[in-house]
Amino acid sequence: MIPLSSKIRKTLGKGLEKLRKGGEIPAVLYGSEAKNTALSIGLKEFEKVYHEAGANTMIELKIGDKKFMVFIHQVQHHVVTGKPIHVDFFQPSLTEEIQLNVPLVFEGESEAVNTLGGTLVKHLFELEVESLPQNIPSQIKVNIDKLKTFEDEIFVKDLEIPANVKVLREPNEIVATVSSIAKVEEELEKPIEEKVEDVEKVEKKQKEEVEETDQTEEK
Repeated sequence: MIPLSSKIRKTLGKGLEKLRKGGEIPAVLYGSEAKNTALSIGLKEFEKVYHEAGANTMIELKIGDKKFMVFIHQVQHHVVTGKPIHVDFFQPSLTEEIQLNVPLVFEGESEAVNTLGGTLVKHLFELEVESLPQNIPSQIKVNIDKLKTFEDEIFVKDLEIPANVKVLREPNEIVATVSSIAKVEEELEKPIEEKVEDVEKVEKKQKEEVEETDQTEEK
């Protein structure tokens, strides 16, 4: 498990800017068994851990001689530099299942793309899963080697999911396919068609709102 050291923080308000200039950022720990605790962590150390763990992998947060298994729940970034300026750590119950969206990572080589000149179409970019916090995978790999023709498809049921993790999507839902260039161009050239019924409903609602406003003003 990835470790991250932190210190109890007493600095509040205007003092936080001085903290950040010193190479640290403010953080907060909370959760089912943890009391709300103000912390400070090294910016460089946090960036390294966040890059490796992301939001789905539990890390070991050290506060003095105590250790907490937590998720990096929320990160606030500076609007100009993009650097982290505040972090929320969440300690979940390790005996209760949670639901999280896990990103899909596409790897391998598709013959339909490399040889036939097709375009890889990603129908899903993440999967919602349910499991105990410590079993949630940081990512789910999608091997596109089996996409050899334009007829081949990768379904949710084809993915390698840990036995202790439940996927909250339909097994036959499509994850990835390869489309020919001609088909892609055909889709892009299709005009956007509005349903007449929907337009009429919107116009009717707008008319009723205008009439209602006029009646109110008259009163």
